[in-house]
Amino acid sequence: MITLITGAMGPPAAEAQKAPAVFTHPGVLVSKAQLDFVRSKVTAGTQPWKGAYDQMIASPLASLSRTPKPRAVVECGPYSNPNYGCTDERQDALAAYTDALAWYISRDSRYAEKAIQIMDAWSAVITDHANSNAPLQTGWAGSSWPRAAEIIRYTYTGWSTTGVNRFATMLRNVYLPEIINGSSRTNGNWELSMMDAAIGIAVFLQDKAAYDKAVSTFRARVPAYIYLTGDGAFPRGPAGSGIDTRAEVVDYWHGQDTFVDGLSQETCRDFTHTGYGLAAIAHIAETARIQGQDLYPEIADRLRHALGLHAKYQLGATVPSWLCGGSLTLGLGPVTEVGFNALHTRMGIAMTNTQALTERQRPAGTNNLFVAWETLTHAGNPN
Repeated sequence: MITLITGAMGPPAAEAQKAPAVFTHPGVLVSKAQLDFVRSKVTAGTQPWKGAYDQMIASPLASLSRTPKPRAVVECGPYSNPNYGCTDERQDALAAYTDALAWYISRDSRYAEKAIQIMDAWSAVITDHANSNAPLQTGWAGSSWPRAAEIIRYTYTGWSTTGVNRFATMLRNVYLPEIINGSSRTNGNWELSMMDAAIGIAVFLQDKAAYDKAVSTFRARVPAYIYLTGDGAFPRGPAGSGIDTRAEVVDYWHGQDTFVDGLSQETCRDFTHTGYGLAAIAHIAETARIQGQDLYPEIADRLRHALGLHAKYQLGATVPSWLCGGSLTLGLGPVTEVGFNALHTRMGIAMTNTQALTERQRPAGTNNLFVAWETLTHAGNPN
């Protein structure tokens, strides 16, 4: 068993719900009801789902001739330099998830068998992640693995008990210890991506303690990543980070000293990393909702403002001089579908800029890290 560190990284004052008494499967990012909705749309040839499915099937990630490239120690330095297995691991994890989706929608067992081959290959070999980017790399790959494993384990009968158990052991021993205690002083996309992986792994392992820890860390981090004016004159620092004065916060927020609703801790760094954080927030809330713990009401205002603010400038709005010195580095990525579907389709919140960007980017593909095929899985999905 892993050791869970409590205290500084605990939940906000609002009472936290606990892990479900019984976990729902498949239940990481996509539920069976969501998958059935998607399958019905693709089968009927309805857009945008059919186009999104065709895009996925045409991707190298869906190739039935793919050969997995596992290694014992994946070593990733800053910006994956050195890159000893980093890209291979992320791509294989995304491929397993892609194949799992392809299996469920097409019922072509070759895709399920390919997903199993990839997952079995890695669970037989990997023992550790090394170098400075190890926690982030573990978070990225560890987000995709349980999404694949949940679909295959609970909708296909061909994965051996030995394979399932060895994969679970890999997640518990190689992935979870690297991510479960968070990363309070790094840029927020790190800890959010790590919790994205942690909650998915917890669901697959049916580990209530890890689930509660991931949700607790998430609930503390979101208000330190997305600002609302109700927070006060400046954002709060991440729990346990020691970042608490205005000067420290401004430095942590990449020099930004004017704060408005929806601003992210990484907005003035670049939109790409901000997109990682926003995607992870939506992923975690989506998985928790499937498990019966609806975190969206708690984060809805922050997420809708953040999506809207970044969509506005990604769409080409003039950048005011007070925002990041009047210059933004764009590139938000295919990260809006899950949050937009949750807030707009299910909760009925009007999101003009987010809707415009989301529809312009369809079908959303993959960022080749931990986001993939979310037009397919979440566009207009009422479940």
